[in-house]
Amino acid sequence: MCFSATASFAGGVIISAIGIAVVTKVHKPSQLLFASIPLFFGLQQFTEGVLWLTIPNPEYAAIQKIATHMFLVMADVLWPAFIPLSILMMESNARKRTIIRILFITGLSVSVYYTCCLIFLNVTPQIMGYHIMYNSDFPKLIAIPVFILYLIATLTPLFISSIERTHMMGILMFFSCLVTAIFFTQYLTSVWCFFAALISGVIYWILSDAKMKFKFAKLELLKNKF
Repeated sequence: MCFSATASFAGGVIISAIGIAVVTKVHKPSQLLFASIPLFFGLQQFTEGVLWLTIPNPEYAAIQKIATHMFLVMADVLWPAFIPLSILMMESNARKRTIIRILFITGLSVSVYYTCCLIFLNVTPQIMGYHIMYNSDFPKLIAIPVFILYLIATLTPLFISSIERTHMMGILMFFSCLVTAIFFTQYLTSVWCFFAALISGVIYWILSDAKMKFKFAKLELLKNKF
């Protein structure tokens, strides 16, 4: 995240609190994965807070390495598969489920690629001004195509889903990525994850609305019975 360790930890606390509130809005088991997204983003911000503290101190190199891999596992490995899967679990439309299933397989492939990179190649975090840059040995030749697949797998399900208002989350995440790519190119992983973490608060709105409609539908059903 930008700024400092304090900002990262504060962001982690706020986003985790939102995540707990989001979980209270779950009224179907199929919503649990989607509802847990802010909690993972909160944890992600905590791990980057640890990096802010450990990077300047070589004696904490082991902790730094663990935190680096925890952050990148969530940023690169978790999200491209997790987000389409969470949407797939909630989707009831058969045609849309088929498309989202293909996007999930695409995201899973991206996750496997980044997993291999993290296992076999080096990544070194570096503080540059008010940002953390992740210098890696990942293949540069296919970096852009893989990232495009990442975006397709992560964002497209939000636009396709028949769940109301997920498209708003998709729009916000797309434009936050665009802004980050233009103005914070070197720090894309760190800065976009911060924006995405804040945007994940929209999930509270999405599930709150779904819960209200579920209760209303239940009341209408009871009225019809009597």
